[in-house]
Amino acid sequence: MKKTLTLGAVVLTAGLGASAAMAQSLNVVCSNEQAWCDLMAQNFEIETGIDVAIVRKSTGETLAQIRAEAGNPKVDVWWGGTGDPHLIAASEDLTVPSGVDVSGQLGWSQSMTEMSGGKAVGVHVGLLGMIYNTEVLAEKGLEPPACWRDLAKPEYEGEIQVANPKSSGTAYTELATLVQLFGEDEGFKLLAEIGKNVNQYTKSGSAPGKATARGENTIGIGFMHDMVNLKKQGFPVEIVAPCEGTGYEVGAVSIINGTPNMDSAKKWVEYVISAPAQSAGLEVGVYNIPSNPDASTDPDAPDMAAVKLIDYDFATYGASDTRARLLDRWEAEVKGAGGVVEE
Repeated sequence: MKKTLTLGAVVLTAGLGASAAMAQSLNVVCSNEQAWCDLMAQNFEIETGIDVAIVRKSTGETLAQIRAEAGNPKVDVWWGGTGDPHLIAASEDLTVPSGVDVSGQLGWSQSMTEMSGGKAVGVHVGLLGMIYNTEVLAEKGLEPPACWRDLAKPEYEGEIQVANPKSSGTAYTELATLVQLFGEDEGFKLLAEIGKNVNQYTKSGSAPGKATARGENTIGIGFMHDMVNLKKQGFPVEIVAPCEGTGYEVGAVSIINGTPNMDSAKKWVEYVISAPAQSAGLEVGVYNIPSNPDASTDPDAPDMAAVKLIDYDFATYGASDTRARLLDRWEAEVKGAGGVVEE
């Protein structure tokens, strides 16, 4: 009997140990650049001792995944990417309030948190813009674009690259920006005209800028902080804030509904909005605008005050029905006008 009890105690202890180990792990899906994903996971593990398994996916892919896994999630936290899909996930109860104190964050971060009922915490701002390769432009005898409408000029045929809004939050931000700037019908007309000049719709929102920097493409559309990184690396590129005005993202972090690792997930949210964690992004070329006012920034990083911004309507364009309708319309009216779509 004594041996039986001892064995049972060993089994029980082992079971508790396994449970504790499971509680000290975290599965994160990251919609930021790969180097930033990897560095944050590494630093979080060092800071907390919690093991992190992290995978990089675009925002559209991630939203589709957590919808498919509703009730049986494979990830605990979604970090990064544009705020619109985070708001959609919140409205569909795919995410839960983190309960993290955001009173020390900048106002737009607090607004995102309030708008989502505490489910999506704003972590950074990214400004939408254009990038062009100065050498390629000169070789082809083209004038640089200054405005959104310039991208519809016939001389830019085959010279533009942008992401697919069905997979990329960056490209959805562009779609929603043009609709808000010009009205829906006029915005889609312009998107179709620009589409005639698009050589490829990429899966990732940062891919057009990278292709442009390498000279594989002439003009790209994306977020300016990614473009700053390319310029600082020495690529022959210039960055343009469109003359009519431009939209922006509020990147977010959300905890997935049904996570078995709520405590660890909350620690992740607390960590990624901390000044030391956000400051570390500069080590890997992250030049977005951080939510923590004490985080370090680079003098070459985009400045919200220096760019003409639209009053981006996150409540409307972060709604499930609006996004679905606009993407259906893009599929019908814009997709076929341009180049190859990278699915």
